Amino acid sequence: MARNILEIRLDLIQKNFELIQKHVKPLSLMAVLKANAYGLGATEVGQALKEVGCSRFGVADVNEALELQHLEVPLQILGDIIDFEIPKLVSEEFIIPVTSYENALKISKEAESQNKKASVHFLIDTGMGRLGMPIDLSFETIQRVSSLKNLSFDGIYSHFPHAYGDRSFSEKQIEKFIDLLNKLKSQNISFGEVHFANSDGLHNIDASVEQPFSMVRSGINLYGYYDLEGTHKFELNEVLSLKSKLVSVRELPQGATVGYGRTYTLSKPMKVGTVAIGYADGLPIEFSNKGRLVVNGVSCPIIGRVSMDYTTIDLSNVDAEVGDEVLCLSEAYDVNDWAKDSGTISYDIICSLGSRVKRVYLNGK
Repeated sequence: MARNILEIRLDLIQKNFELIQKHVKPLSLMAVLKANAYGLGATEVGQALKEVGCSRFGVADVNEALELQHLEVPLQILGDIIDFEIPKLVSEEFIIPVTSYENALKISKEAESQNKKASVHFLIDTGMGRLGMPIDLSFETIQRVSSLKNLSFDGIYSHFPHAYGDRSFSEKQIEKFIDLLNKLKSQNISFGEVHFANSDGLHNIDASVEQPFSMVRSGINLYGYYDLEGTHKFELNEVLSLKSKLVSVRELPQGATVGYGRTYTLSKPMKVGTVAIGYADGLPIEFSNKGRLVVNGVSCPIIGRVSMDYTTIDLSNVDAEVGDEVLCLSEAYDVNDWAKDSGTISYDIICSLGSRVKRVYLNGK
Protein backbone atom coordinates (compact mmCIF):
# COMPACT_ATOMS: atom_id res chain seq x y z
CA MET A 1 0.00 0.00 0.00
CA ALA A 2 3.03 2.32 0.22
CA ARG A 3 3.27 5.15 -2.28
CA ASN A 4 7.01 5.42 -1.85
CA ILE A 5 9.33 2.43 -1.54
CA LEU A 6 13.03 2.39 -0.73
CA GLU A 7 14.56 -0.87 -1.91
CA ILE A 8 17.67 -1.85 0.05
CA ARG A 9 19.91 -4.63 -1.28
CA LEU A 10 21.24 -6.43 1.79
CA ASP A 11 23.41 -8.73 -0.33
CA LEU A 12 25.20 -5.70 -1.78
CA ILE A 13 25.75 -4.26 1.68
CA GLN A 14 27.38 -7.56 2.58
CA LYS A 15 29.49 -7.44 -0.56
CA ASN A 16 30.60 -3.87 0.27
CA PHE A 17 31.59 -4.99 3.75
CA GLU A 18 33.72 -7.75 2.25
CA LEU A 19 35.31 -5.34 -0.25
CA ILE A 20 36.25 -2.88 2.49
CA GLN A 21 37.48 -5.66 4.76
CA LYS A 22 39.69 -7.00 1.97
CA HIS A 23 41.14 -3.53 1.37
CA VAL A 24 42.04 -2.86 5.03
CA LYS A 25 43.17 -6.38 5.93
CA PRO A 26 44.65 -7.30 8.42
CA LEU A 27 42.79 -4.51 10.22
CA SER A 28 39.25 -5.30 11.31
CA LEU A 29 36.18 -3.32 10.25
CA MET A 30 33.64 -1.73 12.57
CA ALA A 31 30.26 -1.11 10.90
CA VAL A 32 28.85 2.25 11.96
CA LEU A 33 25.09 1.81 12.35
CA LYS A 34 24.21 5.05 14.13
CA ALA A 35 20.97 6.91 13.36
CA ASN A 36 19.22 3.60 12.54
CA ALA A 37 21.95 2.74 10.01
CA TYR A 38 21.59 6.19 8.46
CA GLY A 39 17.84 5.62 8.30
CA LEU A 40 18.07 2.34 6.40
CA GLY A 41 17.23 0.02 9.31
CA ALA A 42 19.91 -0.88 11.85
CA THR A 43 18.43 -4.24 12.80
CA GLU A 44 18.14 -5.48 9.23
CA VAL A 45 21.51 -4.09 8.15
CA GLY A 46 23.16 -5.32 11.35
CA GLN A 47 21.85 -8.85 10.90
CA ALA A 48 23.11 -8.94 7.31
CA LEU A 49 26.56 -7.73 8.39
CA LYS A 50 26.74 -10.21 11.25
CA GLU A 51 26.17 -12.99 8.72
CA VAL A 52 29.37 -12.03 6.87
CA GLY A 53 31.50 -11.75 9.98
CA CYS A 54 31.23 -8.16 11.21
CA SER A 55 32.54 -8.29 14.76
CA ARG A 56 31.69 -4.80 16.07
CA PHE A 57 29.01 -2.16 15.58
CA GLY A 58 29.42 1.54 16.30
CA VAL A 59 26.45 3.64 17.46
CA ALA A 60 25.81 7.13 18.81
CA ASP A 61 24.04 6.55 22.12
CA VAL A 62 22.72 4.00 24.59
CA ASN A 63 19.28 3.69 22.99
CA GLU A 64 20.79 2.81 19.63
CA ALA A 65 22.91 0.18 21.35
CA LEU A 66 19.90 -1.31 23.13
CA GLU A 67 18.06 -1.70 19.82
CA LEU A 68 20.91 -3.81 18.43
CA GLN A 69 21.70 -5.77 21.58
CA HIS A 70 19.79 -8.85 20.44
CA LEU A 71 22.29 -9.35 17.61
CA GLU A 72 24.95 -10.24 20.19
CA VAL A 73 27.71 -8.26 18.52
CA PRO A 74 29.93 -5.94 20.63
CA LEU A 75 28.49 -2.41 20.61
CA GLN A 76 30.59 0.71 20.92
CA ILE A 77 29.38 4.24 21.68
CA LEU A 78 31.42 6.49 19.39
CA GLY A 79 30.72 10.05 20.49
CA ASP A 80 30.26 11.07 24.09
CA ILE A 81 27.88 10.19 26.89
CA ILE A 82 25.59 11.97 29.34
CA ASP A 83 25.60 11.10 33.03
CA PHE A 84 22.11 9.56 33.06
CA GLU A 85 23.22 7.05 30.42
CA ILE A 86 26.09 5.65 32.47
CA PRO A 87 24.20 3.08 34.61
CA LYS A 88 22.69 1.39 31.55
CA LEU A 89 25.92 1.53 29.57
CA VAL A 90 27.72 -0.23 32.39
CA SER A 91 25.01 -2.79 33.16
CA GLU A 92 24.62 -3.82 29.52
CA GLU A 93 28.40 -3.98 29.04
CA PHE A 94 28.57 -1.65 26.07
CA ILE A 95 31.95 -0.16 25.11
CA ILE A 96 32.02 3.35 26.55
CA PRO A 97 34.01 6.41 25.40
CA VAL A 98 36.20 8.19 27.93
CA THR A 99 36.70 11.88 27.14
CA SER A 100 37.94 13.27 30.48
CA TYR A 101 39.07 12.18 33.92
CA GLU A 102 35.74 13.36 35.31
CA ASN A 103 33.61 11.13 33.10
CA ALA A 104 36.01 8.21 33.59
CA LEU A 105 35.62 8.56 37.36
CA LYS A 106 31.82 8.51 37.04
CA ILE A 107 31.95 5.37 34.88
CA SER A 108 34.34 3.70 37.31
CA LYS A 109 32.20 4.48 40.35
CA GLU A 110 29.10 3.14 38.60
CA ALA A 111 30.96 -0.02 37.60
CA GLU A 112 32.12 -0.48 41.18
CA SER A 113 28.53 -0.12 42.44
CA GLN A 114 27.43 -2.82 39.98
CA ASN A 115 30.43 -5.03 40.81
CA LYS A 116 31.56 -4.81 37.18
CA LYS A 117 34.53 -3.69 35.15
CA ALA A 118 33.48 -1.32 32.35
CA SER A 119 35.12 -1.59 28.92
CA VAL A 120 36.25 1.85 27.72
CA HIS A 121 37.99 3.43 24.74
CA PHE A 122 39.76 6.78 25.05
CA LEU A 123 38.47 9.34 22.52
CA ILE A 124 41.25 11.76 21.59
CA ASP A 125 40.63 15.10 19.90
CA THR A 126 43.48 15.45 17.42
CA GLY A 127 41.80 18.20 15.40
CA MET A 128 38.08 17.53 15.03
CA GLY A 129 37.39 20.16 17.68
CA ARG A 130 34.14 18.58 18.75
CA LEU A 131 34.53 15.85 21.38
CA GLY A 132 37.26 14.00 23.24
CA MET A 133 40.39 14.69 25.23
CA PRO A 134 42.50 17.45 23.68
CA ILE A 135 45.63 15.77 22.35
CA ASP A 136 47.94 18.08 24.33
CA LEU A 137 46.33 17.06 27.62
CA SER A 138 45.64 13.41 26.91
CA PHE A 139 48.95 11.86 28.06
CA GLU A 140 48.56 13.15 31.60
CA THR A 141 44.82 12.48 31.63
CA ILE A 142 45.19 8.87 30.48
CA GLN A 143 47.91 8.25 33.05
CA ARG A 144 45.57 9.55 35.73
CA VAL A 145 42.59 7.55 34.47
CA SER A 146 44.65 4.35 34.29
CA SER A 147 44.66 4.18 38.08
CA LEU A 148 40.89 3.62 38.17
CA LYS A 149 40.41 -0.06 38.97
CA ASN A 150 36.89 -0.65 37.63
CA LEU A 151 37.74 0.24 34.05
CA SER A 152 39.15 -2.01 31.34
CA PHE A 153 41.19 0.15 28.95
CA ASP A 154 40.49 -1.76 25.76
CA GLY A 155 41.01 0.86 23.08
CA ILE A 156 41.92 4.36 21.92
CA TYR A 157 40.74 6.29 18.89
CA SER A 158 40.39 9.63 17.13
CA HIS A 159 38.54 11.08 14.14
CA PHE A 160 39.27 12.96 10.90
CA PRO A 161 37.42 16.20 10.13
CA HIS A 162 38.74 16.51 6.57
CA ALA A 163 40.32 13.29 5.34
CA TYR A 164 38.69 13.75 1.94
CA GLY A 165 40.39 17.12 1.39
CA ASP A 166 43.14 18.45 3.65
CA ARG A 167 45.61 15.58 3.56
CA SER A 168 48.45 17.42 5.30
CA PHE A 169 46.21 18.26 8.28
CA SER A 170 45.06 14.65 8.49
CA GLU A 171 48.62 13.34 8.36
CA LYS A 172 49.60 15.68 11.19
CA GLN A 173 46.70 14.28 13.20
CA ILE A 174 48.11 10.79 12.69
CA GLU A 175 51.60 11.90 13.69
CA LYS A 176 50.37 13.45 16.95
CA PHE A 177 48.27 10.39 17.73
CA ILE A 178 51.15 7.97 17.16
CA ASP A 179 53.43 10.14 19.30
CA LEU A 180 50.85 9.82 22.08
CA LEU A 181 50.74 6.04 21.68
CA ASN A 182 54.53 5.84 21.92
CA LYS A 183 54.63 7.98 25.05
CA LEU A 184 51.94 5.84 26.66
CA LYS A 185 53.74 2.66 25.66
CA SER A 186 56.85 3.94 27.45
CA GLN A 187 54.68 3.98 30.57
CA ASN A 188 53.45 0.42 29.91
CA ILE A 189 50.04 1.64 28.75
CA SER A 190 48.82 0.00 25.54
CA PHE A 191 45.53 -0.96 23.96
CA GLY A 192 43.94 -3.91 22.20
CA GLU A 193 42.14 -1.73 19.66
CA VAL A 194 43.55 1.41 18.03
CA HIS A 195 41.43 3.10 15.37
CA PHE A 196 41.27 6.36 13.45
CA ALA A 197 40.08 5.83 9.86
CA ASN A 198 36.48 6.49 8.86
CA SER A 199 35.17 5.89 5.33
CA ASP A 200 37.02 8.95 4.02
CA GLY A 201 40.18 8.06 5.89
CA LEU A 202 40.50 4.53 4.56
CA HIS A 203 40.38 5.90 1.01
CA ASN A 204 42.58 8.97 1.46
CA ILE A 205 44.99 8.60 4.38
CA ASP A 206 47.14 5.50 3.93
CA ALA A 207 48.72 5.73 7.37
CA SER A 208 45.32 5.24 9.03
CA VAL A 209 45.04 1.70 7.66
CA GLU A 210 48.51 0.59 8.72
CA GLN A 211 50.14 -0.33 12.01
CA PRO A 212 49.79 0.67 14.81
CA PHE A 213 46.10 0.78 13.90
CA SER A 214 44.07 -2.38 14.34
CA MET A 215 40.63 -1.33 13.11
CA VAL A 216 38.77 1.07 10.81
CA ARG A 217 35.23 2.41 10.99
CA SER A 218 32.88 2.65 8.02
CA GLY A 219 29.30 3.78 7.59
CA ILE A 220 28.53 5.47 4.25
CA ASN A 221 30.81 3.13 2.27
CA LEU A 222 28.70 0.15 3.32
CA TYR A 223 25.90 1.53 1.17
CA GLY A 224 28.13 2.19 -1.83
CA TYR A 225 28.58 5.94 -1.44
CA TYR A 226 31.47 8.30 -0.70
CA ASP A 227 32.06 11.89 0.17
CA LEU A 228 31.84 13.96 -3.00
CA GLU A 229 35.49 14.97 -2.69
CA GLY A 230 38.60 12.89 -2.19
CA THR A 231 39.98 9.66 -3.59
CA HIS A 232 37.95 6.50 -4.15
CA LYS A 233 40.47 3.68 -3.92
CA PHE A 234 38.06 0.94 -4.93
CA GLU A 235 34.56 0.70 -6.33
CA LEU A 236 31.57 -0.19 -4.18
CA ASN A 237 28.05 -1.31 -4.96
CA GLU A 238 25.19 1.17 -4.63
CA VAL A 239 22.43 -0.49 -2.63
CA LEU A 240 19.44 1.88 -2.86
CA SER A 241 16.54 2.44 -5.22
CA LEU A 242 13.72 4.86 -4.38
CA LYS A 243 10.42 4.50 -6.24
CA SER A 244 7.20 6.49 -6.18
CA LYS A 245 3.94 6.67 -8.14
CA LEU A 246 2.17 9.08 -10.46
CA VAL A 247 -1.06 10.18 -8.78
CA SER A 248 -2.19 12.64 -11.43
CA VAL A 249 -1.66 13.24 -15.15
CA ARG A 250 -3.23 16.38 -16.63
CA GLU A 251 -3.04 18.68 -19.63
CA LEU A 252 -2.47 22.27 -18.52
CA PRO A 253 -2.74 25.33 -20.78
CA GLN A 254 -0.08 27.86 -21.71
CA GLY A 255 0.25 30.45 -18.96
CA ALA A 256 -0.78 28.12 -16.13
CA THR A 257 1.44 28.23 -13.04
CA VAL A 258 2.55 25.23 -11.04
CA GLY A 259 3.00 24.79 -7.29
CA TYR A 260 3.49 26.97 -4.24
CA GLY A 261 4.84 30.41 -4.98
CA ARG A 262 3.86 30.06 -8.64
CA THR A 263 7.53 29.64 -9.49
CA TYR A 264 6.94 27.94 -12.83
CA THR A 265 4.79 29.24 -15.68
CA LEU A 266 4.01 27.03 -18.66
CA SER A 267 5.32 28.58 -21.90
CA LYS A 268 3.12 26.21 -23.90
CA PRO A 269 0.38 23.63 -23.26
CA MET A 270 1.94 20.77 -21.34
CA LYS A 271 1.18 17.34 -19.95
CA VAL A 272 1.98 17.63 -16.25
CA GLY A 273 2.35 14.74 -13.82
CA THR A 274 2.09 14.85 -10.05
CA VAL A 275 4.26 12.38 -8.15
CA ALA A 276 3.41 11.18 -4.64
CA ILE A 277 6.72 12.23 -3.11
CA GLY A 278 7.86 15.46 -1.50
CA TYR A 279 10.36 16.92 0.88
CA ALA A 280 8.75 15.08 3.82
CA ASP A 281 9.87 11.89 2.08
CA GLY A 282 13.41 13.14 1.51
CA LEU A 283 13.17 14.63 -1.98
CA PRO A 284 15.26 17.81 -1.60
CA ILE A 285 13.31 21.04 -1.90
CA GLU A 286 16.40 22.30 -3.76
CA PHE A 287 15.17 20.17 -6.68
CA SER A 288 12.42 22.72 -7.29
CA ASN A 289 12.50 23.65 -10.98
CA LYS A 290 15.77 21.82 -11.61
CA GLY A 291 15.71 18.17 -10.48
CA ARG A 292 14.50 15.20 -12.49
CA LEU A 293 12.60 11.97 -11.99
CA VAL A 294 12.34 9.00 -14.36
CA VAL A 295 9.04 7.71 -15.75
CA ASN A 296 9.01 4.68 -18.05
CA GLY A 297 12.70 5.13 -18.77
CA VAL A 298 12.40 8.83 -19.65
CA SER A 299 13.99 11.58 -17.56
CA CYS A 300 11.32 14.13 -16.69
CA PRO A 301 12.23 17.59 -15.37
CA ILE A 302 10.74 18.74 -12.08
CA ILE A 303 8.66 21.87 -12.58
CA GLY A 304 7.50 24.13 -9.79
CA ARG A 305 8.39 23.93 -6.13
CA VAL A 306 8.79 20.56 -4.43
CA SER A 307 6.12 20.47 -1.73
CA MET A 308 5.74 18.35 1.40
CA ASP A 309 3.77 15.52 -0.21
CA TYR A 310 3.90 16.03 -3.97
CA THR A 311 6.21 16.98 -6.82
CA THR A 312 5.19 18.00 -10.34
CA ILE A 313 7.05 16.94 -13.47
CA ASP A 314 6.96 17.63 -17.20
CA LEU A 315 5.57 14.55 -19.00
CA SER A 316 5.79 16.04 -22.51
CA ASN A 317 8.18 13.37 -23.80
CA VAL A 318 6.73 10.20 -22.28
CA ASP A 319 3.56 8.14 -22.42
CA ALA A 320 2.41 7.92 -18.81
CA GLU A 321 -0.72 7.39 -16.78
CA VAL A 322 -1.83 7.45 -13.17
CA GLY A 323 -0.27 4.61 -11.20
CA ASP A 324 2.91 4.40 -13.25
CA GLU A 325 6.12 3.89 -11.33
CA VAL A 326 8.44 6.87 -10.91
CA LEU A 327 12.12 6.12 -10.32
CA CYS A 328 13.63 8.72 -8.02
CA LEU A 329 16.93 7.17 -6.90
CA SER A 330 18.83 4.60 -8.92
CA GLU A 331 22.30 3.88 -10.27
CA ALA A 332 21.52 6.27 -13.13
CA TYR A 333 20.67 9.13 -10.75
CA ASP A 334 22.10 8.17 -7.40
CA VAL A 335 22.62 9.52 -3.90
CA ASN A 336 25.79 11.36 -4.90
CA ASP A 337 23.97 12.97 -7.84
CA TRP A 338 21.21 14.10 -5.49
CA ALA A 339 23.82 15.54 -3.15
CA LYS A 340 25.58 17.45 -5.93
CA ASP A 341 22.35 18.80 -7.39
CA SER A 342 20.97 19.92 -4.04
CA GLY A 343 24.21 21.33 -2.63
CA THR A 344 24.55 18.92 0.27
CA ILE A 345 26.38 15.68 1.14
CA SER A 346 25.48 12.05 0.55
CA TYR A 347 25.04 11.41 4.29
CA ASP A 348 22.33 14.06 4.46
CA ILE A 349 20.45 12.54 1.50
CA ILE A 350 20.29 9.05 3.03
CA CYS A 351 19.45 10.24 6.55
CA SER A 352 16.67 12.50 5.24
CA LEU A 353 14.61 9.77 3.58
CA GLY A 354 11.32 10.08 5.47
CA SER A 355 9.63 7.64 7.82
CA ARG A 356 6.61 7.13 5.54
CA VAL A 357 8.93 5.78 2.82
CA LYS A 358 8.57 2.02 3.18
CA ARG A 359 11.85 0.16 3.50
CA VAL A 360 11.89 -3.09 1.52
CA TYR A 361 14.87 -5.42 1.98
CA LEU A 362 16.05 -7.42 -1.00
CA ASN A 363 18.61 -10.15 -1.36
CA GLY A 364 19.82 -10.78 -4.89
CA LYS A 365 21.87 -13.86 -4.04
